Amino acid sequence: MNYTPGDSDSWRFGGNSNWRGPIWFPLNYLLIEALERYHHFYGDSLQVECPTGSGRFMILGEVAEELASRLVSLFLPGDDGARPCHGSDRRYANDLHFRHLVLFNEYFNGDNGRGVGASHQTGWTALVASCVETVVKSRQLAKAKAAE
Repeated sequence: MNYTPGDSDSWRFGGNSNWRGPIWFPLNYLLIEALERYHHFYGDSLQVECPTGSGRFMILGEVAEELASRLVSLFLPGDDGARPCHGSDRRYANDLHFRHLVLFNEYFNGDNGRGVGASHQTGWTALVASCVETVVKSRQLAKAKAAE
């Protein structure tokens, strides 16, 4: 079986059903929470390579922030106004009536961030709000340390 970054190419596992795809918020959120808890226990003494193969080592709290930041970036508009979660649908970037509409899909394409599955998952995908909080707090802390 080949890697599929989003839409399934087989009905073997229920086709394009939920709970599949590399970017599924509940699982990513649990991973971030676990990394934060382990960082609380181990502190700065434990580092891991992030991303794998990069040669860049981070403490677990930094890895949690990195993952949260990547999840948040799915919903942020780029220089062209397009958000990765909307894929190639330009109306969400160009149309005045759709420009500020952000869809909360079931899961997201692992290569380009395009939302896949139902677009009204305001329950589990809304966990991005906690990721935003994580990123903002971390950046505020870094800014405060830099000002000292």
